[in-house]
Amino acid sequence: MNQNDGLAHLFDTHRDRLRAVAHRILGSPAEADDAVQEAWLRLARADADSIVNPPGWLTTVVSRICLDMLRSREARREELVGDHRADDLADPHADGDPEQEALLTESVGRALLVVLDRLAPAERVAFVLHDLFAVPFNEIALVLDRSSAAAKQLASRARRKVRGTPTVSAAELFRRQHVIDAFLAASRAGDVDAVLAVLAPDVVRKADRAALPDGRPIEVRGARAVAEEIVVFGRKAWCAEAALVDGTGGIVVAPYGRLSLVLAVTVEDDRITGYELIADPERLRGLDLAVLDETSSAA
Repeated sequence: MNQNDGLAHLFDTHRDRLRAVAHRILGSPAEADDAVQEAWLRLARADADSIVNPPGWLTTVVSRICLDMLRSREARREELVGDHRADDLADPHADGDPEQEALLTESVGRALLVVLDRLAPAERVAFVLHDLFAVPFNEIALVLDRSSAAAKQLASRARRKVRGTPTVSAAELFRRQHVIDAFLAASRAGDVDAVLAVLAPDVVRKADRAALPDGRPIEVRGARAVAEEIVVFGRKAWCAEAALVDGTGGIVVAPYGRLSLVLAVTVEDDRITGYELIADPERLRGLDLAVLDETSSAA
């Protein structure tokens, strides 16, 4: 086996993990593929004999490439919210790779991808490497060109943002999440009776204009009217997931991991008494979004 064959075998051995790292850092299958390809090119140009720890070397290289891509994205002020109007979400296969979309969101969670997009590049890299892939801080420091202590601080700061700050007790948040999960399940199933079971009789649905197709009212009142609308929304619920919205339970709609719509949900006595559809990019940017803490289920 010549050196090129040996490098190719080495790279193939670690390709899946490298792609997983890149995918979670970047949130984009296409960009992840680009990052992994660039990592291979750098390995092919490297002195293989000088690489003491190939898995660590490859993780560092692909992470640095991803960091540069995130910084470039930020420098271009790439807009990551409001990319899709609410009426463009019915078809889960409208764009992107649906198989890769499913793999990423199932393994990471749609809400986490949304929150990761709000982190600074260095925070995102530090969090993903440490919390999702258990990379030691001394190795993360090499990626970020910072001290281990600074890398640890970045990951800690990112973790606080990811978890958010609930404004209600863990037990109350769990109860609200249970109602929201039932709401989503009924919406996806198109089950009007199941939707009605979680709505208060006088429920009110509000929305900003960016969240609605032309001709739809900005306010709908009454359980039956709201439920019938929700069944239509159910076609879009494939890309919806419960999340922490301004400290309490809500829903993010994020096709391919990109935030498009937020439902700010009000729950009282185990029923949804109201919710607001928010899609205006400026309003989305102003929301405090975080991942629902799974530990609340133990409350």
